[in-house]
Amino acid sequence: MNDSLILEVAEFEHDVLTGIYSEETGRPQPLRFTIQVRMKPLHRYEADTSLDHSKNYMDLKFAASEALPEGVHFKLIEAVADHVCETLFLQDKRVEAVTVKIVKLAIAEANEKIGITLHRERRE
Repeated sequence: MNDSLILEVAEFEHDVLTGIYSEETGRPQPLRFTIQVRMKPLHRYEADTSLDHSKNYMDLKFAASEALPEGVHFKLIEAVADHVCETLFLQDKRVEAVTVKIVKLAIAEANEKIGITLHRERRE
């Protein structure tokens, strides 16, 4: 079995123009993102291993917030997830795979979690 390294930002919330909610209200919809990025790990991590041997967690948050084009209405949340994946692949060649889970907060009635999970492998 190969080793892998999974970096994660969990339950990050950001408002995005998406779906019927945004279409009907004209307002962005609150979404909760959990993003996992798989990378090939070093053989070993020592106490003095430099920061550039991993990925900055803030890059994951950026992909689900500031990297989303302002004013663009994504009809499907799958398109939002795809944009997040593509952003992370473009940012760093070491990213092997990305998983994006999105929960639509505005349409939950009884605290249920309604949304999608998209997993993409780097294509080369």
